[in-house]
Amino acid sequence: MKPFRMLGRSIRDAVKSVIRNFSLSLASISCITITLIIVAVAIMASFNVKNFTEAIEKDMTIVVFVDNDATEDEVKAIEKDIQCINNVEKYTFQTKKEVKDKMQEESEVFKTVLENWSEEESPLKDTFQVKVKDITSIKKTAERIEKIDKVSVVRYGEGMVDKMVKAFANVEKVTYGIVIALVLVTVFLIVNTIKLTISARRKAIGIMRLVGASNLTIKLPFIIEGMILGLLGSVVPVIVTTYGYYAFYHHFDGYLYSRLIQLIKPEPFIYQASIIVIIIGIVVGMIGSASAVKRYLKI
Repeated sequence: MKPFRMLGRSIRDAVKSVIRNFSLSLASISCITITLIIVAVAIMASFNVKNFTEAIEKDMTIVVFVDNDATEDEVKAIEKDIQCINNVEKYTFQTKKEVKDKMQEESEVFKTVLENWSEEESPLKDTFQVKVKDITSIKKTAERIEKIDKVSVVRYGEGMVDKMVKAFANVEKVTYGIVIALVLVTVFLIVNTIKLTISARRKAIGIMRLVGASNLTIKLPFIIEGMILGLLGSVVPVIVTTYGYYAFYHHFDGYLYSRLIQLIKPEPFIYQASIIVIIIGIVVGMIGSASAVKRYLKI
């Protein structure tokens, strides 16, 4: 029962401290709010960049064109060689007639042009469409396939794909760096703000020491106070980013510039992001308070 009484007393003292030192508490909450808004934006950006990269990796296909003079046995031999490559996840095979039918279904222009070609006249080729396990090794995989006998041409959007994947990877790293930097800045601001409230209560803390209060008894109200400040400071960022992301998503119809760059659907993404922001606010507030007590009161 004693730990519960101590916890209840600490929560009561923390709430009283927040109300009693309202101006300093408001300063802390404002600092947390501003930084957490930026943190929330960075988190949503990093998740979307990761989503873009995964979508590209999922849709990335190596198209393998087979020589027109390849026999059925030679096509089967190509299939076996593709199966033996470790980076190949799966593949599909289409005859040039199937390729022709698909192209005609997708476009009236193709339908008009291709319907006048006989099978002998058609420039289309039998193809394998290959999905890879690791997109970073797609170039090496394509080069291995290209060396297989009776393979005419191999294409996977080389050049553009490599640049896009690298660009998204760099943006993802930058956004993670921004989140970490902002969290550290928030901790620093809270430490300095709570330092002022602690300085104003040195006398009370000295009395607590004299009557034999333990370090935990002295520190716990400050840690809970930091938690409360972090929780209150995360309310506005959650509201702003939630409604902001809804508006952003619907304004761009769920994608940026191209259907290839799809945005994450608001639900349940905004709830997950909100929980992360709240947790960051609470943890940062507690760490900031604990650090301020430890550094400046020398408990």
